[in-house]
Amino acid sequence: MASREAASKLINFINKSPSPYHAVAEAVASLTTAGFQRLDEASNWDVKPGGKYFLTRNASTLIAFSLGGKYERGNPCQLIGAHTDSPCLRVKQRSKDSSVGYDLVKAECYGGGIWATWFDRDLKLAGKAIVHTEKGLVSKLVHLDHPLLHVPTLAIHLNRSVNESFQFNKENELVPVLGLIEEQLNDEKSLNAKEKQQQHFHRHHNSTLMNLLSEELECTADKIMGFDLCMADYTAAGLGGIKEEFIMAPRQDNLVNAWAGVEALVLHATGDSFSSSPNCAVLCLYDHEEVGSTSAHGAQTELTNLVLGRIAGDKLPQCIATSFLLSADQVHAVHPNYTSKHEGSFRPQLNGGVTIKHNSNQRYATTAMGAALIRQLARQNDLPLQEVMVRNDSSCGSTIGPLISAKTGLRTLDLGCPQLSMHSIREMGGTEDAYYAVQLYTAFYSQFGELDRASSDD
Repeated sequence: MASREAASKLINFINKSPSPYHAVAEAVASLTTAGFQRLDEASNWDVKPGGKYFLTRNASTLIAFSLGGKYERGNPCQLIGAHTDSPCLRVKQRSKDSSVGYDLVKAECYGGGIWATWFDRDLKLAGKAIVHTEKGLVSKLVHLDHPLLHVPTLAIHLNRSVNESFQFNKENELVPVLGLIEEQLNDEKSLNAKEKQQQHFHRHHNSTLMNLLSEELECTADKIMGFDLCMADYTAAGLGGIKEEFIMAPRQDNLVNAWAGVEALVLHATGDSFSSSPNCAVLCLYDHEEVGSTSAHGAQTELTNLVLGRIAGDKLPQCIATSFLLSADQVHAVHPNYTSKHEGSFRPQLNGGVTIKHNSNQRYATTAMGAALIRQLARQNDLPLQEVMVRNDSSCGSTIGPLISAKTGLRTLDLGCPQLSMHSIREMGGTEDAYYAVQLYTAFYSQFGELDRASSDD
């Protein structure tokens, strides 16, 4: 896979993944094509050496794994962890609103977004809806792929200080416009108590919006019993820069590593060495990282241990002791206009390669031995590798790495691809880095076990 081909595949993945649910669906499609079989958490498993499997939870979290042809219970697992969610505006569960002739959609801020970047962008809607059918409640994907919503800024003539300080109230002024008010049939005031009860969910949302959803879902509006809808930038991801050296796209944090992890697992599980591998390769894509990972399908769930336990059986302690996790999440590239914000000796460059994250205060889970092993892995595969630490006078973010490491006891290293404008509605990454990530993660699945067995840290 050449770097331009990798970038093109990543861009396609991002464009098809406007919500965590779509990201998991795209991952499932790639895994299924590669021969992976779906597992049911509630059923007994019969997993065997040479097998390739995956499971999903809430349709927004996925764990996939492949057992090498020579795998035995208790053997090491090489795990890569990433997340499917990104900061966004989400439709409130009671979203109906209006003002001076405009239909509005109330939105909730999800995660730590740079919300100023959401003004004056054309927004679409995507996520999942719960539909009542003859067979019961069914979850269905939704993607209204057209410029549906817009959060307009106040003109400079009415806010002369806007270029000095752009301040706004997130509850009152970050409210997307859906359209102009039209006279509605079955106005709420005319409904009797029984009708209001029957229309309990959809009467709390604009009828035009509910009609759009019902057309997409091929059902009547009253059959829609719930939804989780993300607003997303309508502008497609693409290449940019004078030599197309950049990827201009939303949600690169963290769809870059989610996609690279899927690609790497498929390449490993369909490669020539898979039949003779004694190890288990695992990919964990979790939801809710941007809000702390504390949920049944976030990284702080017991799901990782439960899956490893069902793979390793009574040999789980030996498996944990010899396994290793790469926590793959994006990295701040050095900013050309704000170089003073970066530690002078650690300035990751776009297209400079995957970057190891260090923090002695355990905001990242990287250890000396773990970093040495990944350096050696990159060296023997002729791959560039960067490293980063934050300044002492700057706060440091964190990832799922320390959470899973503390929860499971897995040795862990944090790393990721560099990017600019993290948590903006539009982010900027490097075309080459997508390729480097796939190559490094594939090598991790295929070669890390042998390197690890030759090392000693205790």
